[in-house]
Amino acid sequence: MIKMVCSDLDGTLLQYGKKLIEGEIFDEIRALHDRGILFCPASGRQYTSLRKLFAPVADDCIYLCENGAVVYRGGKVIAKAPMPRALAEEIAWDFWNNTEDLGEVMLSGENMSYLMERGHGVVDRIKFIGNNYTVITDPAQIPEDIVKVSVYLVDGVEPFVERFVPKWQQANCAVAGPKWIDTTVANKGIGVQSICRVLGIDPADVMAFGDNYNDVAMLDLVGHPYIMSTAAAELRRRYANHTPPAGGYPACLPGQAGKLKPSETTILLKTFC
Repeated sequence: MIKMVCSDLDGTLLQYGKKLIEGEIFDEIRALHDRGILFCPASGRQYTSLRKLFAPVADDCIYLCENGAVVYRGGKVIAKAPMPRALAEEIAWDFWNNTEDLGEVMLSGENMSYLMERGHGVVDRIKFIGNNYTVITDPAQIPEDIVKVSVYLVDGVEPFVERFVPKWQQANCAVAGPKWIDTTVANKGIGVQSICRVLGIDPADVMAFGDNYNDVAMLDLVGHPYIMSTAAAELRRRYANHTPPAGGYPACLPGQAGKLKPSETTILLKTFC
């Protein structure tokens, strides 16, 4: 029996470039809540951004933020995994100094984004998604624990993946989107484990949706993992269950096409619960 549903946002529940979630999805989250099934947005975004995005059902959700480094329930932090300070600052300077002046760095606190910007668009992007933020020039200026360090690459991550991902595996370095590479000592799997431990849920009774490499730990943990059909070929091979973007049907549901209303990922959820 499914007891919790976790969904990545950008590229999964919310297609890249979109700002708002469709109202039908809120109806589905309410339906899940009424059946005793918890819904968990699982994202690299901060709590403030997620709560705004899910405002119509904000109190019905548990929030896995900053790729699992911070978990909120009822407006309170129930789990947190800070990075060692020296490691976080070293990664931040590496991202800043070794991206050919193309990279802008975001260091995440519990509910604040600290931006080292060059005018390539990271400030506009963070405004777009609704984070609390402030601009800094040195990670040493941050007055709280650092839970995640990311680099925003205006021309895309591809030229820099091999430079950073193997180097910073101790910090779970992973591609998080077309223009983002993230590091954190947590991951979405650790975040889901924390929720399951606190709430007494078996990970086998959890369903999760994702589309990128920073979703792998979560998808590997749960009993019911689904990958977006738009994900990289390697990820599509890794998971048997595929979910299409808006307007399609999951290949893993033979006989369901024509019975489900086409929409984004969570419109399919009641089929499984």
